Amino acid sequence: MAVRAQAKYVRVAPRKAREVADLIRGKSVAEARSTLFFANRNAARVVARVLNSAVANAENNNAFSVDDLYVKEARVDEGPTLKRWQFRAMGRVNRIRKRSSHITIAVEQREVRS
Repeated sequence: MAVRAQAKYVRVAPRKAREVADLIRGKSVAEARSTLFFANRNAARVVARVLNSAVANAENNNAFSVDDLYVKEARVDEGPTLKRWQFRAMGRVNRIRKRSSHITIAVEQREVRS
């Protein structure tokens, strides 16, 4: 059974957050935490917070052991976009799109083979 955590309306562009989420998908929690700690991306901090929340949910609500958990799903969906204007020369204007993301991470207990 997968345990999920979600952060909505995060002010990180979805494309940049997806690059970070792709790094941890399928890895063990310890390996994913290490990867996120050393990832040179601002989105890595946000993804790490969601991962820690999912692990805490698994520990407290389902009594799973952290050592047996792995990242089953790491998904970044597009949130609403704030539209702003930047005024330019000769009466023109540029549109600035401030994108947001919904980050979902699911962890699951690895099955022990005997």
